[in-house]
Amino acid sequence: MKIIKDPVHGYVEVDERILPLLDSVPVQRLRYIKQLGFSHMVYPGANHTRFEHSLGTMHLARLMSQSLNLSSEDVMLVTVSALLHDIGHGPYSHATEGIMEKYTKRSHQEIKHLVTEGPVAEELFRIGIEPAEICSMIEGEHNLAGIIHGDLDVDRMDYLLRDAHYTGVPYGTVDAHRLIRSSIITDKGLVLKENGINAAESLLIARTLMRPAVYFHHVSRIAEAMVKKAAIEHLKSIGFENTEYLLNLYDGSFFMEISNSASDVSKRLMKSLYQRNLYKRAIYVGMDQVKYSSLLKVISLKDEDSIAAVVCEATGLPDEKVLVDIPALPSSMSIEVQVRNHNDLLSLESLSPLTKTLNETRKQQWRLGIYTTPDNRRIVEEAAYEILNIEKPTKQDKLII
Repeated sequence: MKIIKDPVHGYVEVDERILPLLDSVPVQRLRYIKQLGFSHMVYPGANHTRFEHSLGTMHLARLMSQSLNLSSEDVMLVTVSALLHDIGHGPYSHATEGIMEKYTKRSHQEIKHLVTEGPVAEELFRIGIEPAEICSMIEGEHNLAGIIHGDLDVDRMDYLLRDAHYTGVPYGTVDAHRLIRSSIITDKGLVLKENGINAAESLLIARTLMRPAVYFHHVSRIAEAMVKKAAIEHLKSIGFENTEYLLNLYDGSFFMEISNSASDVSKRLMKSLYQRNLYKRAIYVGMDQVKYSSLLKVISLKDEDSIAAVVCEATGLPDEKVLVDIPALPSSMSIEVQVRNHNDLLSLESLSPLTKTLNETRKQQWRLGIYTTPDNRRIVEEAAYEILNIEKPTKQDKLII
């Protein structure tokens, strides 16, 4: 057993059989992928990596597996799945997720191409784990997948604790060990015992508070929109058949690749990012300001480039001067609870009025953003309000955003 010192969990134990996987290229690459993308532009301490998070998730997954009294084979399956669950991420984590989904037609959770051949596949075979089972766990299809893929999973427990630690934001408090001891496996997957409701509520509160403070902070969103535009312009210059190559880079090599692009747009955007000369918010509005018919159109199309093109045409600006950011609508947090002395499973929302309030709060936190250079904010704002049929904010709205 190898012992690794971790600033969040203390000492993390790594089974000797897993060490070759820990040292494999796909896992070691995560040392050079920032966990929070460009959040370090807001919180200077947020330079932790996907590697640290994967170790922490593996640690909690092993503890939960043992708490659930799983067989030794299932403990190994869950532990290895947790270690490998993020190896599909592109550079700067979620900052390049949109490019991956659009041009490779997969998400970071689809890692079949990384585990079915090469050294990782060989190591999985050596310890008796089928790559297909790993994929099933990470994609949320396995009966045990709720341990690392659900609203009450160890992945969330670790990243909330870790992100709060490195950003200094005091909202990520999670009683991970209480949640682990309060979880059970049923034929419907992972569920919560009634005595874990308070700990579950605490986790959901942490997720809700961390969204606007860290995960959807407008500065991070702007930086991500800029790097996404720079990467797409670079791919136009080298050919979209090179998307896989670009997404297999780590943060540093990705940044240098695009900074030295043949595309002048890419070079300008990356230089601005390097100097923290960021675009500003011309439009940053919630659902209450976007009329329902417009919102349905915007969300269903998810066509940020088309909206940007229309705004540019109306303002006479080149297309790199307007960036549109349409986050996915937040899904409702849902956890099933087994009621004491009964066999019934009830939703946490039915037992906890707080959960319903938190789900409504998450919807209210959603923001549609249109970003541009500081000198063009006014004309972009006026054009966007007209084109998207958005209600102009009141003085109170401006104070909130």
